[in-house]
Order: sequence, then C-alpha cells, then structure tokens
Amino acid sequence: MKFVSFSDGEQVPALGMGTWAMGESRALREQEIRSLQRGIELGMSLIDTAEMYGDGAAETLVGKAIAGRREQVFLVSKVYPHHASRQGTIAACERSLTRLATDCIDLYLLHWRGNVPFGETIAAFERLQRDGKIRHWGASNLDPADMAELVATPGGDRVATDQVLYNLSRRGIEWDLLPWCGERKIPLMAYSPIEQARLLDEPRLQKLAAQIGQPAAQLALAWVLSRRNVIAIPKAAQGAHVDENYGALACPLGDDVLQALDAIFPPPRRAKPLEML
Repeated sequence: MKFVSFSDGEQVPALGMGTWAMGESRALREQEIRSLQRGIELGMSLIDTAEMYGDGAAETLVGKAIAGRREQVFLVSKVYPHHASRQGTIAACERSLTRLATDCIDLYLLHWRGNVPFGETIAAFERLQRDGKIRHWGASNLDPADMAELVATPGGDRVATDQVLYNLSRRGIEWDLLPWCGERKIPLMAYSPIEQARLLDEPRLQKLAAQIGQPAAQLALAWVLSRRNVIAIPKAAQGAHVDENYGALACPLGDDVLQALDAIFPPPRRAKPLEML
C-alpha cells in the first residue's frame, strides 16, 4: 500500500474506497458490504461516505461493513453545507455517528461551500474534536480562493484535506489548487478517479491499456495514484472491481506511458473553474 501523510504526520492509505450511490438498493446490500470488507482486508482501509449519500443510507451500510473492524478503518464522512452552522454541524455529526454505529469519525468534511461562514463551521469542528467525536476536519469541493479564505479564518490552518473531482479528464486542479495545497502540505482526495467509468469510453485509453496489458480502469486509477500527495477513493460495489482497483497499486507508469496519457488527456494550460459532479 502507498501512503499519504496529513500535516500532523498521520499516514493514511493513498487508495481508499468511496460509497457514493451505495446503500440504496436492498438487493445489492450484502454484495456492497462484502465489497467494502474485501477492500479493508486488502488494506484499502480509508472509507469515504457522507450524510448526503442515499440520505444516510450509505453511512448505515458502512456501519454494517465495519462492525467488528472499526479499528482497521480510517473513516471519512461529510456534513451538508446547509447543516454547517455551529449547532447544525454538531447535530449532523451525531446523526452520522449513529448511522455509522461508531463513536468517532476520523475525518469530517464540509461537503461544499454554502452560506454559513467558515468561522461557524470551524468552531463546530473544533468542538467536535474536543469532545472526541471527530479526529480531523477538512473540506470538499473548495477552489483555491475558497481554500485561501478558509485557511485565513481563525483555526482554518488546521484543515486536513480538500476532496475534489480529479481524474485524467478533469485535470484543472493541476494549474492552481494542487500546487497551492502541496506548498502547504495539504493532501487532496480525488473523488470519481475513473469519472464514474465514463473514461472507459475513450478508445485511445482502451488502446493504450491493451498495449501495456492492463485494464483501462486500472490504468486510469494508477495514473491518479502516481500523483504526489493525492488520495484516490474509487467506488467499487463488486469484489472483482475492488481487486482490480487494488491492482492499480502494482502498476508503475513509465515516462512513455505518462507522456501517452498526457497526449490523450492534456494537462491544463490556464486556470479553470473547479469542476464538480
């Protein structure tokens, strides 16, 4: 397993698991639980979820998957921006803890920026830390200007991460956000690192993957994992996909492959608005 360090020195797996759209089908419930448990067994022990996903259903599913395995897991969840007031954040966290069947979330994120001032949300995060309800806090879907404002807010310099959309076809953050966070030793978390499988429709990616003898999805994920200070959280609702994602760790990419990927998916040449899904 490759690891990424937070600013306080704590290391977490660079390859974790996302849960967007999981927990919403009763027919798939046991399969999804087994997939998460398979990932934990392989060392992909960072699990990302949110109160938004399935209106809490994903958190409940994660709670079932980690029962008896909580100490092996680095657990991430998120608060809605409209819940992110001083009291609203605390109440939302308590609800998430109940659904997750745990007494502490390892990393609690503001899901995206809303109308609540950052100072209120940070104060709530600090209260939750003092009470032992969360260990770290961070943000999601904040662009460089938002991150600069957050860090300038009292207490904001303790932000652990920014979780953003990042994959071969969504490279805008390389122009500004990625280097800005790198200078401050703030790792990024990449959600949808395979663009919810839409990347697999790119014939040039398929051809390149065939030439080097690995699945296209694995190649796309290996590229994200090759980025410095980036944590990838692909969703995999089937055990076979979990195994394939894990295999991306064993796919070092040579300069020739990286150059070929740059030709197919060019890096940004100017600043772009932060993309979201």
